Amino acid sequence: MLLQLLYTMYQIFLPISLPVAGGVLLKRFRGLDTKPLATVSLYLLTPSIVFHTLLHAELSASDIGITIAFSVLSLIAMWLLALLLGRILRLTAPERAGLMLISMFTNCANYGLPLVLLAFGQLGLDKASLFVIGQMIIVNTVGVFFAARSHFSIKQAVYAVFRLPAIYAAILASILRLGGWSLPLALDNGFAMLAAAYSPLALAVLGAQMTNVGGGAAVDEEAGNSSRAFWAGMALRTLAAPLVSWLILILLGVDHMLFSVLMVLTSMPTAVNAVILAQRFGAAPRLVSRCILWTTLGSVVTLPLLLLLLGL
Repeated sequence: MLLQLLYTMYQIFLPISLPVAGGVLLKRFRGLDTKPLATVSLYLLTPSIVFHTLLHAELSASDIGITIAFSVLSLIAMWLLALLLGRILRLTAPERAGLMLISMFTNCANYGLPLVLLAFGQLGLDKASLFVIGQMIIVNTVGVFFAARSHFSIKQAVYAVFRLPAIYAAILASILRLGGWSLPLALDNGFAMLAAAYSPLALAVLGAQMTNVGGGAAVDEEAGNSSRAFWAGMALRTLAAPLVSWLILILLGVDHMLFSVLMVLTSMPTAVNAVILAQRFGAAPRLVSRCILWTTLGSVVTLPLLLLLLGL
């Protein structure tokens, strides 16, 4: 069992490490500016992957209701915990926005889907697809709202949300599915190509952002309560998120397979999307990058333990 888990982690971390390492090298030796790349990801690649995945995903009526209910309840619970902790620790507005991104959004696409496929097979991957699609939509609507609020008013933040094409891509894909329509093959292949570019670019941006991660005492444009914000983010993502997910799944009476898949997906490290949003809207990108780094490293221990607890 231990060898199987170690092999699973090897299969996931090696592919992920390549674009991350590329981003680190480009930042260190070529001074890569990640802001234009973040814009490309948010406004071109993200709507493409949302549209293409939603258009082709195998969905069941039972799993849709449960997964949507779980996604909404867990999002609200983690938002309330992040809001409460941010106020207790008296964090700055950008740090509170970053803390919400850290706590609410998991790396369920780039990291979670390969792990689910290896651990649960194709059936698990089918059940995971709806949650991942929902997370992509939520990150680019709710996530942008919280990120933008660190610098803008509520009205401006709402406006920023509806300027993003991801929400319209999801609506269009839903209309096509409900109508039983399909895209011409050449056009569908074009969206597939754009969707495939999402993960490596997002991971390269993450790697470039990680080069700015220093010690907890480092002083920069986000100085202040950054150390407290960092440990708050770590606690919310690694401890609170699995516990909250477990409680919600128990209350919903979810069956074993879907229970295990959703537990794994919500216990993933902080999402790569979070640093892209933080970079784009100035929501404490250094804080978010540090939490992505350390929650990802910590997942080498926490995820195998979780899989053992789930009986794998």
